[in-house]
Amino acid sequence: MLWTALILGLAGSFHCIGMCGPIAFILPIDKSSVPKTIIQTFLYHFGRLLSYAIIGILFGFLGKGLYLAGFQQRLSILMGVLMIVIILIPVSIFNKFNFSKPLYKLIGKFKQYLGLYLKKKSKKAIFTIGFLNGFLPCGLVYMALIGAISTGNPYQGALYMAVFGLGTVPMMSGAILLGNFISISIRNKIQKIIPIFVIIIGLLFILRGLGLGIPYISPPNAKLQLSSNPANCVTIDKK
Repeated sequence: MLWTALILGLAGSFHCIGMCGPIAFILPIDKSSVPKTIIQTFLYHFGRLLSYAIIGILFGFLGKGLYLAGFQQRLSILMGVLMIVIILIPVSIFNKFNFSKPLYKLIGKFKQYLGLYLKKKSKKAIFTIGFLNGFLPCGLVYMALIGAISTGNPYQGALYMAVFGLGTVPMMSGAILLGNFISISIRNKIQKIIPIFVIIIGLLFILRGLGLGIPYISPPNAKLQLSSNPANCVTIDKK
């Protein structure tokens, strides 16, 4: 299901321009030469992808805990349903609960450090900006994290988040190099379509958990089982 992470990243990158675009627009990239621009842009993205992968590891462990608690392959169904429910519930309802309030102080510190590094022009500063940027709250990142949980594995979770980040690279690179090259009206139209992509991905996770035997989309239940015994894994693969 890694391709769902790529789709989510590509489709959600228009949302990323709205959320992270202001940082990309003022990124202290040295554009005096093409090689410097490419290297520094790469360092920014590498920092973002590294932070996504770290978060993916943590949420992959959470998924593994849920799996070991007895959810097994049904974890994919649960995460798919959760993804769809979050999209369908109005944002105003989530705002009433203010789930992110306990994180405000931590997020505030990240923003302070971002402000400091945005004033510097070193390669280390560019990498650090990308790394800190990856930890800022974002609705699309939350959706990707649900996908990371559904992997039920910290390494797969890290890979899922890294692939999601790769999907955002083309559009974010355009924002860095060209500035605000997409009009607000076009971004708003595209952002209205993003929930449809998320719902489709949620449905794909549900199909995956059902184990209907559909190649690449809904493999048999046995293929979705995790095992710490290599011998068991071999037996499953042979089937």
